Amino acid sequence: MDQLLLNSGFPILSVLIFLPMLGALVLLLIKDEENCRWTALAFTTVVALLSLTLLSGFDSTTARFQFVEMRPWIEAFNINYTVGVDGISILLLLLTTLIMPFCVLVSWTYIKKRVRAFMICMLIMETAMIGVFVALDFVLFYVMWEAMLIPMYLLIGIWGGPRRIYASVKFFLYTLAGSVLLLVAIIWLYMQNGYSFFIPDMMWQSYSTSAQMFLFLAFFLAFAIKVPMFPFHTWLPAAHVEAPAAGSVILASLLLKMGAYGFLRFALPITPEATAIMMPWVLWLSIIGIIYGGFTALAQSDMKKLIAYSSVGHMGFITLGIFTLNLDGIEGAVLQMINHGVTTGALFLCIGMIYERTHSRDIESATGIGKYMPVYITFFTFFSLAAFAFPGTNGFVGEFMIIAGTFKYSLSQGNFPWLALASIPGAVLAAAYMLRMLQRKIWGREHNPDNSWLKEHDLNIREIITLAPFLLFVLWVGLAPKPFLNIMHSSVSALVQNFATCQAKAVAIAGTILN
Repeated sequence: MDQLLLNSGFPILSVLIFLPMLGALVLLLIKDEENCRWTALAFTTVVALLSLTLLSGFDSTTARFQFVEMRPWIEAFNINYTVGVDGISILLLLLTTLIMPFCVLVSWTYIKKRVRAFMICMLIMETAMIGVFVALDFVLFYVMWEAMLIPMYLLIGIWGGPRRIYASVKFFLYTLAGSVLLLVAIIWLYMQNGYSFFIPDMMWQSYSTSAQMFLFLAFFLAFAIKVPMFPFHTWLPAAHVEAPAAGSVILASLLLKMGAYGFLRFALPITPEATAIMMPWVLWLSIIGIIYGGFTALAQSDMKKLIAYSSVGHMGFITLGIFTLNLDGIEGAVLQMINHGVTTGALFLCIGMIYERTHSRDIESATGIGKYMPVYITFFTFFSLAAFAFPGTNGFVGEFMIIAGTFKYSLSQGNFPWLALASIPGAVLAAAYMLRMLQRKIWGREHNPDNSWLKEHDLNIREIITLAPFLLFVLWVGLAPKPFLNIMHSSVSALVQNFATCQAKAVAIAGTILN
């Protein structure tokens, strides 16, 4: 209990969790589609504004969980409703709440059928995602983790593209399969910890090495599928291509981050010895994902597929940073989780906007539009630069810290920095596929299709309002990332220090295996 900083004031986290669900219930009473849009926007905006109040009361100098609420839930099994945030989860919570209003805005004219059902799914999804990032009881976490599958399955399956059924079923089955072993691991931990599901009590315990190996593999399968890491990534391109614009934004910006968050919240603090043993394999698997994602993205002509495969590479950088297990690497990974959520989400918004006009996602269908849609191209250019970590953008700061952390890891092991050098081609490939797409959209080829009609269809006020905050964030983090690093610093430092205290036995075992 001393790991918690209890706050007995206003239950702000519960309000953030259940206010979107209240919005979904209100929508059941509204039949007019226009009113459904405004209602969904109102609820998501209120949740976003309320979430910002967390920053005023958050103490960034401590690694303890804050805004904690503890209430009995299923007393017979000692299951409690327990929520709280630390320096890592508060950033992901804010990412979730602040992006959702823009998902509603981009769907304003994009979704033309079953608008009420669509908005209900969006609000239920928001409740589940917030619940994942604030849960401190493992059953509550698992319920929210599974609950988000259903609305996302419906978003893809009902409002998706021609192959929506295939994509939605594949997404559902992949994620569900990964969750089965996670449930077994949760039950084992429950029995080993005095029949308690309280997550902080499970951290940094002296479980046997064999038990940790089982737990790590269970965690790894569940979270690697969600990230997704190579070779568990095959559900992602299909889901992105078929999902509506808002669904793609949620997938890229939020759902993928849950896998990386799972590694930080569970794999590292609950199975430190197994993490140290498996660390080299996960690092090289991340490198494979970076290179594979880059080459595959370079071969795509569908803009959504290109961004989807680029996410495999970008998330490879994030897992690379996490498993360096040093301060620079993990802080860079957490920052890059936020950066990727904003930048890739913005790119999917841009693709959705051009799709509304041309009804095509092919790069060649909207070539040479720079002179016809200058406002659109301006936004798209900045987001493309951020996607391949151009200096001055948010992506540069995150990737630089991750690569620096990777160098430090190799040098601390007395090895030549092969890992860091192997990640560099991923950055080069990112520049290649993003600049290729950008060049085609701005100037195109020698003979472009006649897109002069787009001159009258540049971004409208609603679309500019949607994209402007994303651009602000890209430049803010790129030029002044310190406020974001300060929020996470204490929590990441505590994670690294606690892991270091478990290293003597783990390093000895890992050294024996590797040698």
